[in-house]
Amino acid sequence: MNRRMVFIAAVFFVLAFTAAQTNAQNVAPSPPMGWNSWDAYGLTIDEADYKANTKVLAGVVGLGWKYSVIDEGWYMENPFGAHVLDRKYLWDANGILIPVASRFPSSAGGAGFKPLADWVHAQGLKFGIHIVRGIPKQVVKENLPIAGSTFHAVDAADTADTCPWDEGNYGVSDTPAGQAYYDSMLKKYAGWGLDYIKVDCISAHPYRISEIMQIAEAIKKTGRPIVLSLSPGPTALEHGAEVAEYAQMWRISDDHWDGWTFPHKAGDGDFPSGILQAFDLLAKWAPYVRPGNYPDADMLPSGSLTPHPGWGEPRQSRETQDEQRTEFTLWSVARSPLILGANLTKLDDFTRSLMTNQSIIFMDQNVTYSHPLDAASLPAGFEHAKVWRATIDAPGARNYTEFFAFFNLDETPVTLRTTWKQLGLDGAKHQAHDLWTDSSGKEAKEMVVTLPAHGSAVYQVQ
Repeated sequence: MNRRMVFIAAVFFVLAFTAAQTNAQNVAPSPPMGWNSWDAYGLTIDEADYKANTKVLAGVVGLGWKYSVIDEGWYMENPFGAHVLDRKYLWDANGILIPVASRFPSSAGGAGFKPLADWVHAQGLKFGIHIVRGIPKQVVKENLPIAGSTFHAVDAADTADTCPWDEGNYGVSDTPAGQAYYDSMLKKYAGWGLDYIKVDCISAHPYRISEIMQIAEAIKKTGRPIVLSLSPGPTALEHGAEVAEYAQMWRISDDHWDGWTFPHKAGDGDFPSGILQAFDLLAKWAPYVRPGNYPDADMLPSGSLTPHPGWGEPRQSRETQDEQRTEFTLWSVARSPLILGANLTKLDDFTRSLMTNQSIIFMDQNVTYSHPLDAASLPAGFEHAKVWRATIDAPGARNYTEFFAFFNLDETPVTLRTTWKQLGLDGAKHQAHDLWTDSSGKEAKEMVVTLPAHGSAVYQVQ
């Protein structure tokens, strides 16, 4: 190959790589925001409840809330069944899971989720679903044909691989038949109008990079922009660059639930994961955040977790109001996706105040760089505190803006004192605007913040 051809090949490589990055950025240019049914409804969500929650979400779409996601169970005739056969999965003639019409009446007659997705789009929102990766075991037993190919289910199944906590599926083999199965699945779901797919049992215990690649390729073939969210966590840090190549979101913890921290027995891993654990996880993953790629700290379990939460008894969130505000602040300053878990039809005033704070949402959606400050650089008194610094400094930005979030990890109130210079700014006076109280202090060279136990504050600094 002569120099000219080498140069041309290099140019095409760069253009292809840039196009792939641009496509990822176009699918998710900022952290995805929305609602997911799992924390309030578990496996039991139906069309009436889904629409009722989606209507509430549509009322705040102007603030950036966009995706309305049906989590696991929409293909189960009996979601309360103790075992997979009792739950009665429903699939089409080619082994692709479809919604149960008794729970989702608009899907009757083979319509699938298209009528419901059309309705969601008419609300100005985007439509999402959850799947567990793989192919249903009964589909393999029946050896159903794979649409658009000469393969059958037996050809696509990896029967040596199953999800350790979900007995419904076999894995999908890393073969042309396996790719054909995912191609047929995503073609069908894209035809419904899918905008977001959460794929479970794929990013940790076990990590299935072959299936991540297959699903990403299948999405690409549809020609439809679909956010790919990988679950559960914790995704291993060494896989960060790899998952970022194929997905827009990936979980960095096991299921996050409503508590500051949880005791863990041997073998439990980090399930359930609390707010305290999220500080270190988000700090480790901060270098991987960029347009099109967002390490996911999981859903926000604030408000009413009823009537059938995915874990535990029906309840109001067990987090204190200070903890809920800390959780929302941390997710936002770290640029995690913001996915609400509450039953939106039972919103209390406090939960509504979290999800409608335009300044906090603006920070989450527009920050170009954020990171926790090194504890060694902080003055005395910060031993049980954390500080995150976030910046908006991008071409076309109206002005350069800094945000500082202060967190008290202690069980008792604390007063934190520091200078702006110690926080990394110059030694001049600065004015801080409190994003939660919408109030500003006087210009000063130092900052004094009093926080309750597990409390937080976040300031925009000019």
